[in-house]
Amino acid sequence: MAEDIKHIIESLLFVSETPLTMDHLKGIIEGEETAAIRSAIDELMAEYEQRDGGFVLKQVAGGYQFRTQGRYNEWIKRLVKPSTPRLSKAALETLAIIAYNQPIIRSDIEHIRGVDSGGVIRMLMERKLIRVLGRKEIPGRPLIYATTKHFLEVFELKDLKDLPTPKEIEELSRSRLEEQPEDDDHGEDMPTASPASADAPEAEDESPAAKDDPSPLDPTSE
Repeated sequence: MAEDIKHIIESLLFVSETPLTMDHLKGIIEGEETAAIRSAIDELMAEYEQRDGGFVLKQVAGGYQFRTQGRYNEWIKRLVKPSTPRLSKAALETLAIIAYNQPIIRSDIEHIRGVDSGGVIRMLMERKLIRVLGRKEIPGRPLIYATTKHFLEVFELKDLKDLPTPKEIEELSRSRLEEQPEDDDHGEDMPTASPASADAPEAEDESPAAKDDPSPLDPTSE
């Protein structure tokens, strides 16, 4: 039966477009203990790692997902043409500021960058890399920003504790996002499309209570 569980999980992971969490798997494989599911996943991860083939099983954004090996990106890009360009330097800089200082408001972002960042913030919202947590209770009640679960997926992070340095974020993005000339500071460069990016963009001033859990330290709870 244990072998059947492993194969069931493998098939679920294969067809899923987003990382599957332990709770999601438990809801599908009813009657199975968490320990048995986790053991099956560990076995699968070890098997694919030992195989060292074209893809591996990774823990990403609070769940598990098959991911292609980075060393084969050159050939994958010949088959899968990106529908959107890569992030600009300005967008990467803004994203790094938000990631390492969240929760954060726009004025604090602009104070660090030294330039207006409204256009870049809107673009990052559209790409679902950042989200609105709420409003800060100060004059003007500005929006509070934090990163999303999709941010973790794009950069292959298990959670925020795995955040690399800003330099590592930029280097990683070069291998996962297509090159695009940078014209200005208003988000003309965007990350490569993924299943998650097919959703409707979030409006910057939507009510945050209807979208996300208010915890800035747990983007996986969207």
